[in-house]
Amino acid sequence: MDKDEIKNRIEKLKTEINYYRYAYHVLDKSLISDAALDSLKKELFDLETQHLEFITLDSPTQRIGGEPLKKFKKISHETTMLSFNDAFSEDDVRDWVKRVENYLGHSIISENLSDSFYCELKIDGLAVELVYENGIFVQGSTRGDGLIGEDITQNLKTIEAIPLEILKPDEIAKNLKNLGLDFNDYVINPVHLIIRGEVFINKKEFEKINKEAKKSGGKIFANPRNMAAGSVRQLNSKITAIRKLDSFQYNIIANLGQKTHEEEHLLLKAFGFKTNSYNQSVKSLKEVFEFRNYWGNKLRRKKLPYEIDGVVIIVNNNKIFENAGVIGKAPRAAIAYKFSPKESTTIIENIKIQIGRTGVLTPVAILKPVELTGIKITHATLHNFDQIKRLELKIGDTVIVSRAGDVIPQITQVLKELRTGHEKEFKIPTHCPIDNARVVNVGAIWRCSNPKCGAKNKRSLQHFVSRTAFDIRGLGKKIIDKFLDEGLISDAADIFKIEEGDIAVLERFGEKSAQNIIREIQAHKTISLARFIYSLGILHIGEETALLLAKQYSVSSIKEFIEKYKNLSLEDLQNIRDIGPKVSQSVYKWFYDKHNIEFLKKLEKVGIIIETEKLKSLKAEKLRGKTFVLTGSLESMSRDKAKEKIRELGGDISESVSKKIDYVVAGDEPGSKYDKAKRLGVKILTASDFFKILE
Repeated sequence: MDKDEIKNRIEKLKTEINYYRYAYHVLDKSLISDAALDSLKKELFDLETQHLEFITLDSPTQRIGGEPLKKFKKISHETTMLSFNDAFSEDDVRDWVKRVENYLGHSIISENLSDSFYCELKIDGLAVELVYENGIFVQGSTRGDGLIGEDITQNLKTIEAIPLEILKPDEIAKNLKNLGLDFNDYVINPVHLIIRGEVFINKKEFEKINKEAKKSGGKIFANPRNMAAGSVRQLNSKITAIRKLDSFQYNIIANLGQKTHEEEHLLLKAFGFKTNSYNQSVKSLKEVFEFRNYWGNKLRRKKLPYEIDGVVIIVNNNKIFENAGVIGKAPRAAIAYKFSPKESTTIIENIKIQIGRTGVLTPVAILKPVELTGIKITHATLHNFDQIKRLELKIGDTVIVSRAGDVIPQITQVLKELRTGHEKEFKIPTHCPIDNARVVNVGAIWRCSNPKCGAKNKRSLQHFVSRTAFDIRGLGKKIIDKFLDEGLISDAADIFKIEEGDIAVLERFGEKSAQNIIREIQAHKTISLARFIYSLGILHIGEETALLLAKQYSVSSIKEFIEKYKNLSLEDLQNIRDIGPKVSQSVYKWFYDKHNIEFLKKLEKVGIIIETEKLKSLKAEKLRGKTFVLTGSLESMSRDKAKEKIRELGGDISESVSKKIDYVVAGDEPGSKYDKAKRLGVKILTASDFFKILE
């Protein structure tokens, strides 16, 4: 994007985010998921970080929350209640560390800082502020817009986890000693104390309340966070009390002598506040990632009694933390490293047409890569053309893509307000991209008018990956069928464009099987010229004819292959030994078809490399000039392996017996070729004779 496009994108993102935030914070309406909104905010933050000249005071990145609800008394916070910027990947976290270090002018990870970071579970709840006077809880409020919150004191008093009075100094001193701290280093009887934390509801209580509400026709909450927020905003505190909310505290807004954030948590515990026992200090980014990945495990999170949506990473040293200051709405020296969401926003880069095994045309959205549930997603099926019409989808649109329940990614919504006017309408093709036959419409389905198209395409793909071609053993018939049905591939070049995430989201697949398939595909991007020619499935071109062509017209790249073979005349081809008029015509016709040339260019683009070394090694070997025919099975060697050995020693293979053949190798249960060799007087080798020659 150029400067004007970036500025326009930022303005549209600001407008859209403010619209959704106002609906959520002021009107109590959730129009899109938290994950989708986080994704939009992350995009805005990244764009503003890269283009500081476009940051304005009215940007959502410079705000904390929404306007306080009018039904509650407004309370001003003594210091701004900040929130956190988000990270969604290890690279995001590394970039955050670099930004902090660039701002401070020094490293924040060193041997002198034995515990560089403090990691906390990010509870999916509602941030609150608690004020204590002479040890007594006197006021509680929501974050609000960061400067002014809502007075929810009476509701917070119903939460057992929030102490109405902090412990007495002698008890605090005893607790500090048990925690390995000297009470003389801290203020243990503060007159005025501000504590911040999180109010949440556990999973069992959430399910119980929703179940009862369903029976009585009451309000059903979408998630525990919304229920917790709705509960503390009740005008009748008895309703809040019934819902059994919980709370963790994590921040002291005062200098009581604590030098690290870890000490702050120990002080909170000593004072009688509930803190999360799973939080811990770590020495390096490696340990940060280990902490995040440990809790990122779905089964482990499932065992927690409450919901978490990530971890908070804080620079543990308080002096460094304070010196780093604030950026927009967040402390510079802390960040929320979110777990991969089930929903996110991304951009439709293109809509491609894939041809299934029955010839049905399936539109597939090519996405700007986005991570969902820990998997990088680059494709989303659109099922049929009616869905494009229903969503009013255009190429270039910003969309919400969802993977609820770990199923195939779906595009659920188009954010039309983010359109620039450069988006393109999608048009249903009139001709099949595989064989150029006319496309016909049957109800909601569009298919190739050639009834053999899908089956033929399926066979060509199976041939392409077979052992004597590209030899991609991870792609069996059933997997190819699945890829065709899900719209991941239309031709063989598409195989090399598939990503792990495209496979891992399919039913009966997983991350491990996806990794294995992709590893196998990537390991076979280099191929000999003879195998490459054979893989193309040109009519009448078997392994031996492919080898003859490769020997006669050797090339070292697909580009050279196109140039050389496209310009071969029928006469050139017929001059090659053992290639007759029928084969010549077939090769000539194949290269004359522009669709085939485009396919070769696609293979070049996806990184297929033609290897020529093996052909060069055939010269001056002991079997040079000798031609073999194999019939029957060889007990200790496969037929493919035997052919490979003959070629390595300079020999040739023929599929048919004639007087020109030097040897027929007869294994167990030889066929008609054996009988013909005897009639013609061709020398017949037993398996043991053949192996001696190879030695």
